[in-house]
Amino acid sequence: MRIILFLLIGCFSQVSFAQKLLILGDSLSAAYGMQQQQGWPHLLQQDTRWQLINASISGETTAGGLARLPALLQQHNPDAVLIELGGNDGLRGFAIATAKANLNEIITLVKQHNAMPVLMQIRIPPNYGPRYVQQFSAIYPQLAEQHQITLWPFFMDNIATNAELMLPDGIHPNQAAQPLISEFVGKLLADLAPE
Repeated sequence: MRIILFLLIGCFSQVSFAQKLLILGDSLSAAYGMQQQQGWPHLLQQDTRWQLINASISGETTAGGLARLPALLQQHNPDAVLIELGGNDGLRGFAIATAKANLNEIITLVKQHNAMPVLMQIRIPPNYGPRYVQQFSAIYPQLAEQHQITLWPFFMDNIATNAELMLPDGIHPNQAAQPLISEFVGKLLADLAPE
């Protein structure tokens, strides 16, 4: 009986003290078009010591993420926040300055909550015009340098070019892509060390 009790205490202790990563994302992280347990965040949870809190919502914009963030930080008190936002801003042709300002505020709020912001590079399809696409992509390294934070490469870079890994809409990764994204993010997460 005592052995079982010690084992239970050990398990609860591991859960309690696991570092928490809040994923603030859009449909790319929200298992769009499939069950939640088929999405990369759920798959990654099986292979990481981090406690993943997936707060991603399909259709989310930088403005929406910014509006939801204070409550999420208060509720979950994460050690780090993965910011995977901006794609919907770009797809809808929102002003570059607006998206950048929202992301800047998100990063600032995360820092004020004593959590580590991790910014993911986001890219949009080239049919939006070279000037807009270039300016949009440049937001992320600019903000990472400005705030001296980690910038992760876009997990869709090697997925979006393979039709077998994409849904028919050509925008979202399919179920076959989820383990690949999980592995990709897992390698980055393994090197992440919150202060």
